[in-house]
Amino acid sequence: MNVNGTALSTGEVQFGVVHAPATAGEGGELSFTVAAADGQPVTKYEEAHGKQLHLIVVRNDGAYFRHRHPVLDPETGVWTIPWTWEAAGTYRVFTDLTPAGGESVTLSRTVEVAGDYQPQAAEPVATSVVDGYEVALEGTLTAGAGTLLTARVTRDGRPVTDLEPYLGSFGHLVALRQGDLAYLHIHALDDGKPGPEIRFHAEAPTAGRYLLYLDFQAEGVVRTAAFVLDAA
Repeated sequence: MNVNGTALSTGEVQFGVVHAPATAGEGGELSFTVAAADGQPVTKYEEAHGKQLHLIVVRNDGAYFRHRHPVLDPETGVWTIPWTWEAAGTYRVFTDLTPAGGESVTLSRTVEVAGDYQPQAAEPVATSVVDGYEVALEGTLTAGAGTLLTARVTRDGRPVTDLEPYLGSFGHLVALRQGDLAYLHIHALDDGKPGPEIRFHAEAPTAGRYLLYLDFQAEGVVRTAAFVLDAA
């Protein structure tokens, strides 16, 4: 699996300056452009999983993960989305996109958010509870080798079998390598079953600690379960 997301340019496209509220708790808008090699904003994109661009935002310590889909102004090439930072710190902003006629790419920038910064330690954890849904991530990561990860979703001890499709799948898993936040976007293996298991093929490029975030939809609401795994 290729590791990307650690650069703001590929030579073909470049992630422009991110404009957003300067302090935590301040309401506003997050906006940016993606420019072509000639400096002109890209205004046409291919769709991937039902969207032209996937915006991933996470603080450098792995906290406050968000997966969103901003709106493109096709005339100016500016992407915008309402935005409020939940807490202060340094954030990595990823754009997962495919320019029309080009190749898929993930670019990133860092954004500083003022306020009282309280970093959180990322310790290994393979279970997550969100809104009463319990998610267990089974399997291991091995550097340089492909492995199978299975997310098992239950509620009140009972298997959840009515997961709803979200962006064309029953689950989306994002993995970030702790330290440089190298980006791995892993999609579910298509089992065609709405739970309780969602399977993924994963390949950790190096040994180290990885931050994983699973988006899944149930009862019309998208939820995110967070995990931390070490790759031997």
